[in-house]
Amino acid sequence: MNDTEKETRIKRMIYRANHRGIKEMDIILGGFATEKLSALEPEMVNDFEALMAEHDRDLLTWFTGEVAFPFEDLQTIFDMVSKHTLDQHQHG
Repeated sequence: MNDTEKETRIKRMIYRANHRGIKEMDIILGGFATEKLSALEPEMVNDFEALMAEHDRDLLTWFTGEVAFPFEDLQTIFDMVSKHTLDQHQHG
């Protein structure tokens, strides 16, 4: 993937992360994508894309801690997004 393709992919993912079905997911996923996505390693970008493929209702229950996050292979990116969201709301 060349730089232009990578940049286009990242821009599309940022748009998708900011235009979800639930406002809370716009804030959580969109905020992370806007600030962090372009700096991530390709593997983490892929993991973020996989995380975004999940249903908003499920994501909301996982991010609020109502239900334990079930995907061990995506735990790192999930934790990064969670930490980013908490940091933003503690400092924002």
